[in-house]
Order: sequence, then structure tokens, then C-alpha cells
Amino acid sequence: MSWLHTVLLTTTGLLGLCGVVAQAQPNKPMQTLQMPAMPDPASITLNSKTTALMVLDYVEEICAAQPKCKSQMLPAMTPFMERVRKAGLVVAYGTRAQNMTHWLKEVAPVEGDIKIVNTAQDRFYNTELDKLLKAKGVSTIIMVGWKISGSVTYTSVGAMIRDYTVVVPVDTTTASTDYETAIGFYNVLNSGNANLANQPLKPKSVTLSRTDLIAFQ
Repeated sequence: MSWLHTVLLTTTGLLGLCGVVAQAQPNKPMQTLQMPAMPDPASITLNSKTTALMVLDYVEEICAAQPKCKSQMLPAMTPFMERVRKAGLVVAYGTRAQNMTHWLKEVAPVEGDIKIVNTAQDRFYNTELDKLLKAKGVSTIIMVGWKISGSVTYTSVGAMIRDYTVVVPVDTTTASTDYETAIGFYNVLNSGNANLANQPLKPKSVTLSRTDLIAFQ
């Protein structure tokens, strides 16, 4: 899967990409920039004994307000979750306290799963997640959920700085707009130990994959 996106920025700088709204100035033409083409998702095989699935915000309140959650993400996650359970992976969940009992039933926690109540988008921040994962011998994390430009980005950075290798299946996360989704995928590959070529399972980096391209052994 290759994507090519056009981004409009003012000639005064890259403020739009930094989260600041760039105001067009009179007589200042808009500058058109083209993002690099995104690499195809990688085919990978993961060790089920050292891999965890991290599920972020597959909850009713968020998915009811974000149609792509149920129309795009959930159809990919439902059969993938069945394979994850069959392979015996550690499964961890992270959401805010008010949503902890409102997981979508197709991907909801079962007894023995890790459940993290977070106060920040990075699920490692001020939680026991790192301690709990390392206690189970986890070194690779498959990260799924809402949204690629938010919790998935920040939690993947939190994972990389703690020496985890991260896999993001592109069909299990998205954002409200195509622009935000493209920026999110670019950011996760360009963050931390950058992997813009999408080298499969580059250590302590993010690899973009897809649920049908992930195998367990």
C-alpha cells in the first residue's frame, strides 16, 4: 500500500505540522508540499511468547462518535483478536477510568488481561504498564486503537524509549480525516528510532504492518 499526500503550508513555516494553526497572510501565496510516499505494510512473524497486543480506546463512547472505528477498525480487529487469543499473546488494554467497562464486546478484555487506567495519551506515562509487560517477558508490542495521530503515536514513543519494538497494523487504527491519518502514520515511522523505510521489526522502532500480514509462532 503506497500513499502520496499533498500538504498545504504557509511560506512562513511548518506551523501546521507542529499543531499550530498557520494563518494565511495577505499577498502571501500558499506553498504546496508533497509528503513522501508511505511504504507498503510489512509481512512479519512474531514470537507469541514475547509479544503483547496493546488495545487503545476501542470503547463505546469514542467509537460511537467516530464512525471509522466501527466501520473500518473493528472489522479488522475482530478476527485478529481471535488469532491473538489462540496464539496466547499477552493482551493489555488502556483507556480512561470512565471507559474501562465500556469496551466493544468484540474485542473486550477477559480475565487475566492487563488493564491500564491512563491520564495521558501515552499509556506508559505514570502507570505500571512497563513493569507489567516486562514481568511477562514482553519485548514486542502490537499497538491498535483510536487514534493513529493520538494515543497510538504517543504510546508508541513511550514504548520505544523503554526498548520495545512496536508493530502498528494499519487496518486497526485511523483518525477522523485522511490528512490526520497520513500525518499519524508518517509520525510513528519518523519518531524515536526512526524507520521511514519500514524495515520489518527494526529493533526499538515502529513497523507498519496489516492484520493479514502478521503471523505468530
